[in-house]
Amino acid sequence: MGEIESAVRKGGRSITFFGVVAIILGILAMLMPGLTGFSVVYLLGVVVLVAGIMRMIWAFQAGGLGRGLLMFAIGLLTLLAGLFLLAHPLFASGLLTIMLAIYFILDGIGELAAGFKVRPAEGWGWLLFGGIVSILLGLMIWSQFPLSGLWAIGILLGIKLFFIGLIMVTAGSSIRSVVGK
Repeated sequence: MGEIESAVRKGGRSITFFGVVAIILGILAMLMPGLTGFSVVYLLGVVVLVAGIMRMIWAFQAGGLGRGLLMFAIGLLTLLAGLFLLAHPLFASGLLTIMLAIYFILDGIGELAAGFKVRPAEGWGWLLFGGIVSILLGLMIWSQFPLSGLWAIGILLGIKLFFIGLIMVTAGSSIRSVVGK
């Protein structure tokens, strides 16, 4: 039984550690929303660009000319989308802002459902609170569009990271308290 308790305690410490990291990243994102927004947009552009290159490379392993050409064309379109995102960060931020609003609303609904499901376990209230905050953030972004752009991505992502961190710290503490510190 000692081995299981040790593993559970270690998992609780890991969750707490990553929660603290999420809180710090959330605070940094809120302090520098423009930089955070641009960073997210550029990172997305680079990821899409690399995905396009990888698809084009994989096209040569398709096994047939027709399928290979189709895979290469999809890879080329993905590559061009990545280049477009990098070349037009304001447009990309608008698209990302809409996606972020939808994500926050859906994630908030999921957190509310999870909070009600684990009730009355310790920390279930934080899940409900985090879900409500996520839904409100999503609605705020949606209502401010198109003016919300990069600042919304930075500030609201920072707020979300902060609350995810709080939930993780609470969960890690709860896990550790179950097995004893």
